[in-house]
Amino acid sequence: MYISYKINEKGSTNGRTKFDEQVYHDRNIVECCFGFLKGNRRIATRYEKTARNYLSMVKLGCIRLFYRRLFN
Repeated sequence: MYISYKINEKGSTNGRTKFDEQVYHDRNIVECCFGFLKGNRRIATRYEKTARNYLSMVKLGCIRLFYRRLFN
């Protein structure tokens, strides 16, 4: 049985991945959205017993987020 291996390049060997500014920007927006939703205590601790009710609370949290961004 043969097992292949991969040794990561380090430091000055130009082994760094290319920085994509658009992907970083999009990821930051998504992470901020999740951070806001987790800031809502009811969503973070999941008080709802059913998945349907929990999803409804997540949707209400998203509505609050978009409403805040729209009118502020």
